[in-house]
Amino acid sequence: MNLIVERLKKDLAYQESFDVTFREVENETHHFWVIFLNFLTKSEGIIDIIYTLDHFTQNKGSCELAKILLNESTTVEDDYQTIYEAILNGNLAILMDDECQAIVSEVKNYPTRGIEEPDSEKVVRGSRDGFTENIATNIGLIRRRIKTGNLKIIKYTIGTISKTIVALVYIEDYVNHKYLNKAIKRLENIKVDELTMSDKALEELVINNSYTPYPLVKYTERPDTFAAHLYQGMFGIMVDTSPSAMLGPVSLFDHMQHAEEFRQTLISGSYLRFIRFIGIVVSFLVVPLWFMLLQYEKFHFSYFGKIFEVDNNHGAIFIQLILMELGIEFIRMASIHTPNALSTSMGIIAGVIIGEMAINMNILSEQVVLLGAISAIGSYITPSYELSLANKIAKLVVIICVFCFGIYGFIASILGLIIYLALLKSFGRPYLYPLIPFNFKAMLQQLFRKPYKNKKTK
Repeated sequence: MNLIVERLKKDLAYQESFDVTFREVENETHHFWVIFLNFLTKSEGIIDIIYTLDHFTQNKGSCELAKILLNESTTVEDDYQTIYEAILNGNLAILMDDECQAIVSEVKNYPTRGIEEPDSEKVVRGSRDGFTENIATNIGLIRRRIKTGNLKIIKYTIGTISKTIVALVYIEDYVNHKYLNKAIKRLENIKVDELTMSDKALEELVINNSYTPYPLVKYTERPDTFAAHLYQGMFGIMVDTSPSAMLGPVSLFDHMQHAEEFRQTLISGSYLRFIRFIGIVVSFLVVPLWFMLLQYEKFHFSYFGKIFEVDNNHGAIFIQLILMELGIEFIRMASIHTPNALSTSMGIIAGVIIGEMAINMNILSEQVVLLGAISAIGSYITPSYELSLANKIAKLVVIICVFCFGIYGFIASILGLIIYLALLKSFGRPYLYPLIPFNFKAMLQQLFRKPYKNKKTK
């Protein structure tokens, strides 16, 4: 028996793994071994190849056989590791008689789902396709939108065991090579066994600051959003088995943009973006600012109604605020893990009934519930889920500082947060750009959507 076949049987756990197939094909002149994984291959392609082998009677070797195989990608390999990895990636290997070479034929057929619109990035107008877990499908969606040879796609295989395919995608004439080179260097230096959590695990490996709560890359499941950011000079990183792709380098303001803004008129899109910015800021500041003003009667403004008419027990209010913030998080997590048919009912029960009972039993004040709801709504309008989580963590820190040090804690915590964000960098790009360092023109473009104009191709 062919020595390579014997080695492959051992390494692929043949007869221990039921999806590993070693098929013998014999005709009048040759003896073949056809090796593949059942659930990663197309049965039609295998049938065509076996039919060709049955009728191959020429007294010639593997190179001549590879030429007549009707397949889109067929190569002759003599390196054992290459043959082994090709089979694990869903390809088919053919070994002929006692030859040391193998014919590798691409018959991959990865399990995948349809390209539905992502739930977290829905738009009123626009395309309804989204990334899937198949990196080949995702690259095809990008190629459909960027039809130029300047679109570069660099392939990496990361993980000594998982052999996960990673693609670095960018447009040559648009990308900033200063930031791109850092990404390339970090990808090349990754040495791990597996990438089970795919893009999230990869994010921790390619960014320098793994412990910051603020996201230093932007995630998207929309191919149009991905392509638009490539034209803005970013690069993207796709990971096989993940339906989301990373974009970098990013600033804090990039996380606040949404595809809906580009699907409306210039004025409407700018309006949506501007009020989204305001909503995010209000959701972050409204609770700690109210808690801080509550301690100083001279700051109680009558035109805010009864917002300050609450029993001013400093410790009790602090506990209520913490309970409110944690309660909202409990509801959010419960809604994620609740089946769609029951999630609406669960939200009504948790948000309305429990909230009303908490007020009636004097566990929470009406003002705390109102401000907590306003803050929650603001966090849900944040396009980036990672940014909304980071803001919630930062908000809790500010509330604790206000509880301990009053107005001085509020000012110090806000200044400390701004300084911290100003020191963050995404692949070398300042995280608060264009606010810090300040660029007036770029800042206007972040606050208001700029119009499309006729321009020369770069």
